[in-house]
Amino acid sequence: MYMIHLFQRLDKARSYLRLFVAQFTSPIILILLVAAGLSLFFKARADAIIIFTIIFLSGLLQFWQEKGAADAVEKLLSIVKVKAMVRRDGREYEIPVEDIIPGDIIILNAGDVIPGDSLITESKDLYVDEAALTGETYPVEKQPAGSLFMGTHVISGTAVAKVIKTGKNTEFGKVSERLEHKRPETEFERGVRRFGYLLIEVTLLLVILIFAINVYFNRPVLEAFLFSLALAVGLTPQLLPAIIGVNLAHGARKMADKKVIVKRLASIENFGSMNILCADKTGTLTEGKVELKSSLNIDGTENDKVFLFAYLNSMFETGFTNPMDETIRKSGKLNISDYRKLDEVPYDFIRKRLSIMVNKDNENLIITKGSLERILEVCATAETAEGKNENISGHKDKIINKFKDLSRQGFRTLGIAYKPAEAGISLSKENEVDMIFLGFLVFYDPPKAGIADTIRDLNQLGISLKIITGDDELVAGFVARQVGIINHKILKGSELDHMSEEAMLKKLVEIDIFAEVEPNHKEMIILALRKSGNVVGFLGDGINDASALHAADVGLSVDSAVDVAKEAADIVLLEKDLEVLIDGVEEGRKTFANTLKYVFMATSANFGNMFSMAGASLFLPFLPLLTKQILLMNFLTDLPEMTIATDSVDLEMIKKPRRWDINFIRRFMLVFGSLSSIFDFATFGVLLLLLHANIEQFRTGWFMESVISASMIVLVIRTRKPFWQSRPSLLLFLATVLVVIVTLTFPLFNLNKLFGFSTIPIGFVAALAVIMAAYIISAEILKKIFYSKISAS
Repeated sequence: MYMIHLFQRLDKARSYLRLFVAQFTSPIILILLVAAGLSLFFKARADAIIIFTIIFLSGLLQFWQEKGAADAVEKLLSIVKVKAMVRRDGREYEIPVEDIIPGDIIILNAGDVIPGDSLITESKDLYVDEAALTGETYPVEKQPAGSLFMGTHVISGTAVAKVIKTGKNTEFGKVSERLEHKRPETEFERGVRRFGYLLIEVTLLLVILIFAINVYFNRPVLEAFLFSLALAVGLTPQLLPAIIGVNLAHGARKMADKKVIVKRLASIENFGSMNILCADKTGTLTEGKVELKSSLNIDGTENDKVFLFAYLNSMFETGFTNPMDETIRKSGKLNISDYRKLDEVPYDFIRKRLSIMVNKDNENLIITKGSLERILEVCATAETAEGKNENISGHKDKIINKFKDLSRQGFRTLGIAYKPAEAGISLSKENEVDMIFLGFLVFYDPPKAGIADTIRDLNQLGISLKIITGDDELVAGFVARQVGIINHKILKGSELDHMSEEAMLKKLVEIDIFAEVEPNHKEMIILALRKSGNVVGFLGDGINDASALHAADVGLSVDSAVDVAKEAADIVLLEKDLEVLIDGVEEGRKTFANTLKYVFMATSANFGNMFSMAGASLFLPFLPLLTKQILLMNFLTDLPEMTIATDSVDLEMIKKPRRWDINFIRRFMLVFGSLSSIFDFATFGVLLLLLHANIEQFRTGWFMESVISASMIVLVIRTRKPFWQSRPSLLLFLATVLVVIVTLTFPLFNLNKLFGFSTIPIGFVAALAVIMAAYIISAEILKKIFYSKISAS
């Protein structure tokens, strides 16, 4: 174990080193470093050292931010890591599945994922879902000496196996590699990518134009080249990955405080954008604490034999844990020492039955429990209250009417049947015929306290709740009415099988409850809702929920879920409670809102500077700013932007789902970038025409105006309200004030000569204050006009 921990620490150190080096591997940074090296070669040592230093400090700042984000996420993920039980050195340990190595002995139970290709050494009633590899719907029975494959999971039974291969060496790993298996890109990731491309394209176009203009006017080529590259560094979305990473990690930490663990950071945006939530009834609307109300014969009276057979079936089954079997086991302590289990056919979601074969006094008995409809399918006779076996056809109407009556009262009802079995037979699905219907098992799961208010809160957040349940439509309807879903529309799973895709797209959006659904129906419902233009979340915790979790825009599970559900989920709730989910949605929307704030900052300030730089290059006989001055400007303006993750968010930004809108961002960029450029040109006019500034004074003045305007505008565009009505976070405010103070006082220090600055007359500082005030007022007015037009359209 010590060596494993040592290798893990070495891997972590190597990952940190790779992350640090990655900060300096973008093509533009590499070219700038080479160009700075040339400056060093041509004796411009001071300039080259300054450029190297600023690039290093910027890279270090980004590394520190990204490292902090990565560490925070890793710490959160450790809370909900999928783990496996291994036997090492004669002892059993529970370790993360990624730490499994060839040679490990693993212990498997129902719901566990297979962490690597393995050879079975022991098994008992082991059934495995191999659909991920083979596409086969039915679970496969496995015997000792058989193989298990990574990417599959245990449906029922237990096993001990030796791991042979892990990771890319497994069959699943080879298939994934050949198919270049990758999770679909989220809407957020796609939006970030498109935004990045937009910035890069426009930036490269303008940078090439600026370089060409400077060369055309016979300015030094190397100096013009460095100037253009420095512009590219400042104007390309170099900070975008770091800012997004920090924002999402900060959001993930805040969500963790609300008992919501984010496994996949990009899913935070989808979580905030979600407008439909699909969830099971049990544990979501109800307490999830199932109670056995009664064990009834076909006449509807309490019957000890019904409970005994149900107890035997539940005590001897070895499938996945479910609340009904647990309830039956806890509902009585019967002496069943005379009974011996012989065989089992585990429950599956196709048959919806569980059969056990037991022996007592040399007589074999098959006991089957499950969905009433599926139990009746295999029964030929029914046992009356007097103990007689009669043809079931004479009792079927009475049985079904009793079932409907119980369902209308909100009870979930299972059927139980039995039959004697011949000695020496091996139990299989084929033996589930000609059985004797014995009676009903009646369960009750009370609604959660305050769930009606929670559903109303969801609706106020713009999220429509849709219940997907395997329960009978009468039970589902009763529970829905109890929790305040009054005028609900119900659709049965069997109806989906006969609907066209076009009909689904139109109808499913209107449905509130999907009852009597099969596992494949869940995925079908989610995909149809997504195709209708909705952002769909699915909350699931069962073995049969994995495909639906993958199909949803955001897969939600709970910490108590089976491993296969937790592994498939994007987000894990530490409690199966919609109130917890609501808190998480609000934090997700705050995170998305703060990410967009950075985007607005980058577009308003950066593109304004680009337009100004292009214009200045046309009429100035010198470079508007030196390379080192541009890099210093970038470094200073980065500081407030790095704190944006801590910023407070206006209430109206949380109250409804929001989605990435590249067209909106483009319009924002053009409008506010143009405004920034107008005030840049106003600064040029003041410097050249009123103050008659020399080259150093011009550069100093524009440097100050650029940094202060980029910092101050953050306070304006971070909110749709007037900026004085929306308070920024303390950290953002302090960072902004600090940058303004440093910028104003920087030319007074001895370093000003090193950076090519000079002292400027007090008149310019006064003029700068006027320009800044006019800029802030104009931005506020323009913001009001801009958003009013957006709202109108």
